Amino acid sequence: MSRNITFTVQPGGCLKGRVRVPGDKSISHRVIMFGALANGESHASGFLQSEDTRATMSAFQQMGVRISADDLGNVYIHGVGLRGLSAPQQPLDLGNSGTSARLMSGLLAGQAFSSEIIGDASLTRRPMDRVVLPLRQMGANIETSAAGTLPMKIQGQALTGIDYTLPVASAQLKSCLLLAGLYADGETVIHEPTATRDHTERMLSACGYPVQIIDGTLRLRGGTELQPFDIQIPADISSAAFFLVGASIAPESDLLIEAVGINPTRSAVVDILRLMGAQIDIRNKRLLGGEPVADLHIGAARLRGIDIPPALVSIAIDEFPAIMVAAACADGRTLLSGAEELRYKESDRIESVAAGLRVLGITVETSPDGMIVEGGKLQGGEVISQGDHRISMAFAMAGLAASGQVVIKDCANVGTSYPGFAESAQQLGLEIEVRE
Repeated sequence: MSRNITFTVQPGGCLKGRVRVPGDKSISHRVIMFGALANGESHASGFLQSEDTRATMSAFQQMGVRISADDLGNVYIHGVGLRGLSAPQQPLDLGNSGTSARLMSGLLAGQAFSSEIIGDASLTRRPMDRVVLPLRQMGANIETSAAGTLPMKIQGQALTGIDYTLPVASAQLKSCLLLAGLYADGETVIHEPTATRDHTERMLSACGYPVQIIDGTLRLRGGTELQPFDIQIPADISSAAFFLVGASIAPESDLLIEAVGINPTRSAVVDILRLMGAQIDIRNKRLLGGEPVADLHIGAARLRGIDIPPALVSIAIDEFPAIMVAAACADGRTLLSGAEELRYKESDRIESVAAGLRVLGITVETSPDGMIVEGGKLQGGEVISQGDHRISMAFAMAGLAASGQVVIKDCANVGTSYPGFAESAQQLGLEIEVRE
């Protein structure tokens, strides 16, 4: 895949109209994983066809699972049961997908065969020790590089349940251990320090798998077979976040984003933007595939800087590149702390965001776990996205409030989560040009 895609955004404009962003990426990954392990055929509509989810799909196809998808967002998975996967004949290349690598390490640890996980240059830099160390406590036989990164070689074998307190709030770590727990003897107990996205628990429920959840503690016993499902996947709030911010900072914006997942373990971006003064109206609340969804109406607003509440940080972790662009346009100072996890994403998002904002004339001070952004007037400039899809899209929205042209380099990885982002943004009013 080319790494030379550049976004060029002309200053000004606003966002108007209606849009439905692609299906939720986190849920789409889990649909493939749990559908593959279920007994029988599962179906989901609203499936996100992106580079990341196709990497997950390809990995399970290499392990003998029949999966088909159409252009309308339908995916059909012919599950092989908990013990029905077959040994892949080559390493499983998960591209840029950290979710795939971390969750699948738990699933593969309990198989009766060996496997290897590899990825692209970006994924190969991301740390894997946080999942490898507790998996080894369960009896997993896993080798990584000396730096604790991919490639990851897994000799599947019998696992034993553990009682484990997550050292950081991480849905990927929690989900990895729950997947390993499906294959473990005895009970797997996981204690969360704070709430994280709960899509894995919801998918287990959709598959009829018993999980006990009380006061941040999850309990699961291995060995129960999963039942097939038929669900509709809501639109991804992480993708919607860019338009929520764009409409907030661009005068005369009037935007409706349809059928967005507002799962309370994911929707903190709405809470944070509202605290900053954003005018977000939540309409038509309903359930879709067991997940709460709503239509979000948003218009331009005068934003103010805030101290972001610590309780909201872990459940808005993917949305902070967009949120900090909003902070750059707000009156006063915005403080983000407790977000060290941002340093271990597709890029070091604390430094990537700070560097981009400084190019656009904003004063930013970074810390090990966050940053302070002094709101001001965005200028034009050239931002390097570090190959990070969320950095690319966040700074595309910055062009709406900038006084000059904003150029964002290295945007090819936008396709990992939002294929067609530039086209959607153009239709809504962003003056964006894509060049290779």
